[in-house]
Amino acid sequence: MNDPAPLTANLPTVAEELARELAAAGFTADGIAAHLGPEATEALYRREPGVVLDACGDDSRLAALIRFFLLRRPATAEQLADMLNPRLALSLLDESVVVHCDDSSLVRPALDIRPHVIAGTPRLILSDLDASMTDHVPGRDHVLGVGSASLSLLNASPHTPVTSVLDLGTGSGVQALAQSGAAEHVVATDIHGRALQLAAATMAANEVSNVELREGAWFEPVRGQRFDRIVANPPFVVGPPEVGHIYRDSGLDLDGASALVAAGAPEHLAEGGRAFLLASWAHVLGETWQSRVASWLPSTGVNAWVLQRDVVDPGMYVSTWLRDESIDPRSPEGVSRTAQWLEHFRERDVHAVGFGWILIEDIGNAPSEVTCEELTQPFTDPLGPEAEEYFTRTAWLRDSAADDVLDARYVVRPTVALEDVKLADAQLGMGFESQALRLTRTDGPRFTHDIDAGVLAIVSGLHPEGLTVRDVVGLYAASQGVADSEGVAELERASVSVVVDLVRHGLLLPADIAQLTHL
Repeated sequence: MNDPAPLTANLPTVAEELARELAAAGFTADGIAAHLGPEATEALYRREPGVVLDACGDDSRLAALIRFFLLRRPATAEQLADMLNPRLALSLLDESVVVHCDDSSLVRPALDIRPHVIAGTPRLILSDLDASMTDHVPGRDHVLGVGSASLSLLNASPHTPVTSVLDLGTGSGVQALAQSGAAEHVVATDIHGRALQLAAATMAANEVSNVELREGAWFEPVRGQRFDRIVANPPFVVGPPEVGHIYRDSGLDLDGASALVAAGAPEHLAEGGRAFLLASWAHVLGETWQSRVASWLPSTGVNAWVLQRDVVDPGMYVSTWLRDESIDPRSPEGVSRTAQWLEHFRERDVHAVGFGWILIEDIGNAPSEVTCEELTQPFTDPLGPEAEEYFTRTAWLRDSAADDVLDARYVVRPTVALEDVKLADAQLGMGFESQALRLTRTDGPRFTHDIDAGVLAIVSGLHPEGLTVRDVVGLYAASQGVADSEGVAELERASVSVVVDLVRHGLLLPADIAQLTHL
């Protein structure tokens, strides 16, 4: 493993100056993409340095910066001075941001310095070197940059204005940086001192001054404090109670880290506050994953939406995380580690591992509501706005009795499509036979609901300024020859159930919510 170079107290000052110089040279996410072109930019994200190197082509300043900082191709000190300026190049060497190669006059980056667009804003992230562009085995103290987990949480977290945010386990500061533009004040915590040093440098590089960094384990640094929003990308890897890498291993058995954060977050939410957590959970014989995650949450005070995005078998899970630490599963070490990890899963009856988000809202002293769903359908829209609207929709449902649902007016979301699926009629040998009738959202998480002709008739009759559900059901009952009060009441009860489900997933919106969301 490669132990990272020590960091200096002057790193934030140097990072701020470096960021200004890089931005002036066009070394931004958009500038790099424009220089490389779409195909080589995709290759950059696929970790294919040869393709990117070929696309750099010219001898421009930007091309030289891409080769040095992104592809980690060594350069002479004089060449570095030409890329930046002599004084800054010397400062980078003095602060070990750039170091001399072994037995060579050449220099190379000692940190990963990479532009990104975070929450719609161009940013520069400082983290430890990874294996994306060079043969590198991260050590125990490795501090991750913008990885797939970070992107998953960025996708699921809103960036609407709030007063206070807690970023639990900030790492290099990615989530805190994203929230800094939305919050008046952000507290970012981490048990890892090196992570906080790099987070401080990242904040300085982006001229962010409203993020306070605190060192400590879990919620200890914010004991007694409450926040409007909590975001957390904890070390959620499900495995033995060991710490091989601080950024991903908690030292707690199996999914203990996810359980700890999910259980602790509600105690630190302000009135009406919300938490957006990335998590993993074990699928254990004899219990459902839904009941396992629900057991982590309090019986009163929260509305929780748990979304399982992926589920994998133990073998695939172990191989994925071995590759994450640059261990080839085919190597002797990889085979040995795989056997140990899988035996640990067998001893605890783990037959799969799930991954996704736990989204929590404070609802005061009311009984908790926990909804667990699988979100395996493809979608690309950010989940953060959907999560905020979900909490608005479920608050309306929480305050509405059956009669309220029947007496309300609704709008069908403009992005809802009707799917009428028909297959060739094999029995007749001609024509088509109806197989399914569905309402599907073409935005957000692409929720879909199977319906029948009756539900379609009722939904088709809804308008935000038109009839209530009760009135539409009455007309439908009359059209079907249902005249007795009990028959109408049965249709009303069934309609309430359908409407609640459609509102929960945002296919139908109560008229007042539709006005708030401008639909």
